Amino acid sequence: MTVTAAGPLPTTPYDVAIVGAGVVGCAIARELARRPRLRIALVEAQDDVGQGTSKANTAILHTGFDATPGTLEARLVREGYALLGAYAAETGIPVERVGALLVAWDEEQRAALPRLAEKAQRNAYHDTTLLGPDELYAREPHLGPGALGALHVPGESIICPWTTTLAYATQAVRAGIDLHLNTAVRQVSSADGHLLTTSRGTLRARHLVNAAGLHADTLDRALGHEDFTVTPRRGQLLVYDKLARPLVRHILLPVPTALGKGVLVAPTVHGNVLLGPTAEDLRDKGATGSTADGLAALRDKGRRVLPALLEEEVTAVYAGLRAATGHEDYRITAHPGQAYVTVGGIRSTGLTASLAIAAHVTGLLADGGLDLGPVREPEPVTMPNLGEAFPRPYQRPDLIAADPEYGTLVCHCERVSRGEIRDALASTVPPRGLDGLRRRTRARAGRCQGFYCGAAVRELFERGARP
Repeated sequence: MTVTAAGPLPTTPYDVAIVGAGVVGCAIARELARRPRLRIALVEAQDDVGQGTSKANTAILHTGFDATPGTLEARLVREGYALLGAYAAETGIPVERVGALLVAWDEEQRAALPRLAEKAQRNAYHDTTLLGPDELYAREPHLGPGALGALHVPGESIICPWTTTLAYATQAVRAGIDLHLNTAVRQVSSADGHLLTTSRGTLRARHLVNAAGLHADTLDRALGHEDFTVTPRRGQLLVYDKLARPLVRHILLPVPTALGKGVLVAPTVHGNVLLGPTAEDLRDKGATGSTADGLAALRDKGRRVLPALLEEEVTAVYAGLRAATGHEDYRITAHPGQAYVTVGGIRSTGLTASLAIAAHVTGLLADGGLDLGPVREPEPVTMPNLGEAFPRPYQRPDLIAADPEYGTLVCHCERVSRGEIRDALASTVPPRGLDGLRRRTRARAGRCQGFYCGAAVRELFERGARP
């Protein structure tokens, strides 16, 4: 097992190369790592897993109730919901089943609620309930005035997206795959297998999986296909302080439109409240900056949904880019003649569907001639708990008695201990920067954004980071 970020790449051909170490690419790597006969490479342009869309989504575990019935996405989200729910319980990924409320603010939206309930039935989700205004406000007393009713979807949940991606990558690496970071694919040719020209040299593989997210269409075209075009859709979000958490009990959703699910208000497993995202189609696949207009628009919409939220402190602002393609379905396509599978157009539901996508792609590879060989289940992992609903290390006397480092806080806003930072730096897939450390521990993610703990966290990182 190796994790590399510098130096030459191996010269021996791999059985499969996966381009893109987001949540889907890491899930595929984990699934293929169950086949010990295979030699697998996971190739990522940036210096960490989950650095693209995967780190900046709304962190919802979707039931798939509102997917387009009959699509591949609908099936994979439904299957992935069950798979990821079980996986999270096994590995310690925090999940809270808070449920969702689709709130109707006018008569047209209220009339759409029964149709959404029927759509959920067609997607094999049978637990929705229509609520009148009295029951709605009993459930969400801080909701803004004027709501006419809601559709309750009790299975919708919140999850930690950072830990999910990291868990997949950790199991894959421990099972023997090679994770090559800082390895941007610049050219690809297919003759006697696949030759990838990267920023770190060349890499060969018999089979290729394109899980490159925003850049999946570029790689697809390099191999002669023009099945879709990725239009980066920016979603800006506001993160409110933990003191806002009592204001909301469910994921509050608008009635969806053609552009997406719209602006939501949702609690997070980390104890904050999210407001967002926007939906702005752009040309620049690197435009992850926030804008004054975008944030002002979010506040205007949030003011109607949860007026008291706007009086709370904003802890952070971030933006992510989703891979919009103009199609109502994932663009997962096998090209058996090229020993190549495209995994494109994976929208915000990709987190939920990740394990099901991985199983589906593995089947396509087998249909394309890949001899999978016998199965060996990966070594179980227990991920560090970043969720507020579960005991954190500083709250566990047993851990502190065994190792006092878990009782020594470094980041007081997020209650992150020296022991957690030490463990992250010594982990299978360690952080290579302070942002990566934050996603693994929550250090510097709180109200002060590292103002008080930043120097101490940096010192620990520089002392303990691997070369």
